[in-house]
Amino acid sequence: MEIKKIMGSVTDFFNEYVAPLHKITSIEESDNEGWKLTVEVIEEKEYMKKYAKDEMLGIYDVRLNEEKEVVAYKRRDIRYRSAIKHEG
Repeated sequence: MEIKKIMGSVTDFFNEYVAPLHKITSIEESDNEGWKLTVEVIEEKEYMKKYAKDEMLGIYDVRLNEEKEVVAYKRRDIRYRSAIKHEG
């Protein structure tokens, strides 16, 4: 299934190069035959554990090409994991 390949590719990329992936919150096809995703990752986990603070979640926009390879990503927000985000 294509979605599983996309999820696996993004998970592998973020776990290896950015930060541990927490969750993929959206996947949609892009206009240029690629894919757009929104993902949440655990930021600075060791630092937060050391100082007994709540974990931080980074929210990233991710773009994949038609071969399902990550070609761009950008952090658009960061928040405490326990914080409730109100969308309106």
